[in-house]
Amino acid sequence: MRRRHWMGEAIRFGIVGVLATALHYGIYFLLQRVIDVNVAYTAGYVLSFIANFYATSYFTFGTSPSWKKLFGMGAAHGVNYLLHMVLLNVFLWAEVPKVWAPLPVFAIAVPVNFLLVRFVFKNKRM
Repeated sequence: MRRRHWMGEAIRFGIVGVLATALHYGIYFLLQRVIDVNVAYTAGYVLSFIANFYATSYFTFGTSPSWKKLFGMGAAHGVNYLLHMVLLNVFLWAEVPKVWAPLPVFAIAVPVNFLLVRFVFKNKRM
């Protein structure tokens, strides 16, 4: 694959990722004040996942969404969600304030997620 094409995908993934992360964090920020932190984080994750799937399909990789891609991305995000939850609780355990704890989680998990999701959308069998 041409390097320029790959870089375009990475940039578009970054744009979608920033928007999905902002949505995730916004939901978490509002909910963590009134419900358990892990529940608030999960609610934000699920809602941002739905938006992320469609944006990733159409904008990042220029493909149509499909059930196979949804399940593939769901599996990739399942792994990613577990990484998020472990990291979130590690940062909370390390006494990072709950309002800030998701930020280092995003910095670690987003690059991992790019590789997993790219595999799903570029795999010819999906």
